Amino acid sequence: MKKVIKMTPKRVAFVQAAREILGESTNLVDRADIKTVEKSSGLSYPQWLVKGDTLKKERGLFHLPNDRGEIGEVAFVRNTGDLVEAVNSAITTVSEVVAVQMAPSAVSVMEEQDSYVPEKFEGYVPWGNFNILKEVIKSRIFYPMFITGLSGNGKTLMVKELCARLKREYVRANITVETDEDDLIGGFRLLNGETVWHDGPVVTAMKRGALLLLDEVDLASNKIMCLQPVLEGSSIYLKKIGKWVHPVEGFNVLATANTKGQGSEDGRFIGTNVMNESFLERFPVTIEQTYPTNKIEEKILVNELAKRDKVENDFVSNLVKWADVIRKTFYEGGVDEIISTRRLVHIVNAFSIFNDKVRAISMCISRFDAETKESFLDLYTKVDAGVSVEDIMAESKVDDSDEDDDEEKIDF
Repeated sequence: MKKVIKMTPKRVAFVQAAREILGESTNLVDRADIKTVEKSSGLSYPQWLVKGDTLKKERGLFHLPNDRGEIGEVAFVRNTGDLVEAVNSAITTVSEVVAVQMAPSAVSVMEEQDSYVPEKFEGYVPWGNFNILKEVIKSRIFYPMFITGLSGNGKTLMVKELCARLKREYVRANITVETDEDDLIGGFRLLNGETVWHDGPVVTAMKRGALLLLDEVDLASNKIMCLQPVLEGSSIYLKKIGKWVHPVEGFNVLATANTKGQGSEDGRFIGTNVMNESFLERFPVTIEQTYPTNKIEEKILVNELAKRDKVENDFVSNLVKWADVIRKTFYEGGVDEIISTRRLVHIVNAFSIFNDKVRAISMCISRFDAETKESFLDLYTKVDAGVSVEDIMAESKVDDSDEDDDEEKIDF
């Protein structure tokens, strides 16, 4: 005897809409599928489908009945790699399952986490393009944006913090030269000896109406071109499982990069690529993120120290002045390295541990070559001694004019 539930006109309408949108052979749906149908059809959310155990197959996965309320069940033989569909007529044991050729929509899907809303960052200080991005994210309009700027200036953290404050779901895809369609869209994975379909970050964000962040996108190869329809706000077809994915309202794409997609001319960001122009053209707006002002940067460092119950305002002020001189010299071509906001945060955190200012600075700039490290430490000594930024800059320019023509770097 088949398991049957009572069907009302509203339930029948939802079932018919689901099969029209998800595929005629759809027998199992997850919450993301249900949201897709709800948004696409305009029908109300089917509480009758997800409440109770009648239609529940397993956590997060539900049976979709036919128009008569009859329930079919799908079983899988995953350990052999063959996924099969089985029709169950009040079957309760595996031995009674009849395996048949699998319909694409019957693929078992790895369960998603309940929420993708990130935690707020303690002590975060809004600055730069924060309000511009806030308006875009808050609007829930599909409007891809490309955010570029030197490393360590808060691009990724700004996007994440905005999602936390606006209670928007946030899905981050970390891009490398090896990233391919399976990494982004999804593919089959082996889980506990079973083969299951796993949505990639792009599909997850589309289904949930979340904000998708393509982090370090300029490291991507041309395999990133699989996202062309996504950047147009279009649906995509998952050919491996025979299902369409439609972007839920609120879905948007932001990308961060250290370059503007034209490669790194000075070789500073090794691995970045010249990106396809048609891909870049699908981002209506490019935002350039610079380092924060001295006042904002001081506030960032003060807040970071406050997390560890430390107050070192003079140290913070000196660090920001020190970084400011180095950045100005970097922009003028006098040095090859720069002190980012992130590195200043590393320094105050190191100070919180070792309680030694010079040691903290030294440890956090040890990745630079010996000459640069020595020059930067000498500069900090001058700043700490009360020498003004103007005097230091003037002195460095005088020293530079006295150097031989083949000597390029400034000695602070």
